[in-house]
Amino acid sequence: MTLSAATLPTLPADVHTPVYERTHHAPGVVHLGLGAFHRAHQAMVFDQLLAGGDMRWGIHGVGMTRPDLVNQLRAQDGLYAVRVADGQGVQWQVPGALWRMNVAATERDAVVQAIAAPATRWVTLTVTEKGYTPALGQLLLDGLRLRQQANLPGITVASCDNLQGNGHKLLALVKAAASAQDGAVLLWLDTHCAFPCSMVDRIVPAATPEVLAAAQEALGMPDHCALSTEGFWEWVIEDRLADPQDAALLQSAGVRVTRDVHSYEEAKLRLLNGSHTAMALMGAITGRPFIASCIGVPHIRAFVHRLMGQEVAPHLSRSDWADYRDALIQRFGNPYLKHSVHQIATDNSQKIPQRWPPSVLGQIAQGASFELHALAAAVFVRYTLGVDEQGQAYPLNDPQAERLMALGAAQRTEPEACVRALLAREDLWGRALPQHATWIARVTHWHQQVLLHGVDAVVQQGLAQEA
Repeated sequence: MTLSAATLPTLPADVHTPVYERTHHAPGVVHLGLGAFHRAHQAMVFDQLLAGGDMRWGIHGVGMTRPDLVNQLRAQDGLYAVRVADGQGVQWQVPGALWRMNVAATERDAVVQAIAAPATRWVTLTVTEKGYTPALGQLLLDGLRLRQQANLPGITVASCDNLQGNGHKLLALVKAAASAQDGAVLLWLDTHCAFPCSMVDRIVPAATPEVLAAAQEALGMPDHCALSTEGFWEWVIEDRLADPQDAALLQSAGVRVTRDVHSYEEAKLRLLNGSHTAMALMGAITGRPFIASCIGVPHIRAFVHRLMGQEVAPHLSRSDWADYRDALIQRFGNPYLKHSVHQIATDNSQKIPQRWPPSVLGQIAQGASFELHALAAAVFVRYTLGVDEQGQAYPLNDPQAERLMALGAAQRTEPEACVRALLAREDLWGRALPQHATWIARVTHWHQQVLLHGVDAVVQQGLAQEA
């Protein structure tokens, strides 16, 4: 007996469960990217709206490539438990917003038809930075074309991925898929659809055996799709919606609807994501498995606090950055969030360009120090060796893994050439930094120190130098 619609009424009273009818309505949201983050973030927002009686927010969830996850969710009728844990305590909740499921890789036509369904009002996406491919643009365009041909209303298509200007990027991707015969579709899209930018923030680690065991204890039955997350969440979305009345509905569920998404977006990318990447690389090299075990080390905690306050914050437009930074430090230390450093260190070639260079360039423009970012970049170079300081190998999970490891291997014999080769990559650092002699010199210096003395000693050295 596992978690399902049939067993839902038997759950303990302290587990929050959906009280609305889940089978009498068609989904109003198609979500692409059915991973842990969406199920512990947007799906819980839509669950709130459904609980309030608005039945237009059920989700048709689409796994992009993973039939195993979709099959597990189907077996549980789209139900799964989420442990929400922070300093205020622990609560288990079963969101009920996920009603239908498909796999884009094997059931593409069903996904296109879902986008074109009369009941669909929104498409949301968490496909990760590397998921913005021509195939994604074509998938969306095919569904939107069917809507236009059927004279159906336009919809809101909202990217929720960590990309600056994600709504603009998604719209450009869809338009790039169009052919000369799609003029009417593009006109309809521009007139009736909306591609708002948005920023989402909640720490949701990949599920672990510990979470599954805790779920079984809390529910009194197995749940193969259980997740753990923190109490904090934030969703900031641009006030550019196909149905303007949706703004008030989203705000009633705690979403911030604003014309100024950019200030929140850049703060999250550079404060949360940027420091996450630095810690993940340090943890991977030193053998610390989780973010909480990194931030619990005094010198790493001090490094992250100073990195955010001294080298990132001066270039942010979010006015409450100091409160956000302090909240982040607390969130990183949440003992319930077993957030793997190797999970966070995936796809660095896609993530680092969004997270570090803008702050470094801001410091250069002001004549200010960028030593902590240079140290972080040196740690990234060391990470490409693929082996930690205890001699344990780890894989580089990155679209450019082979290229990065080939460059990284040169560290053993030609460390300076390796640094120069990685720092010359404009796809990682932009156009200006590969030409900046002082930046290259400082990264080279810190890389030499890391190879000689190890990450921990060098972080302490860097802090002492910047004190």
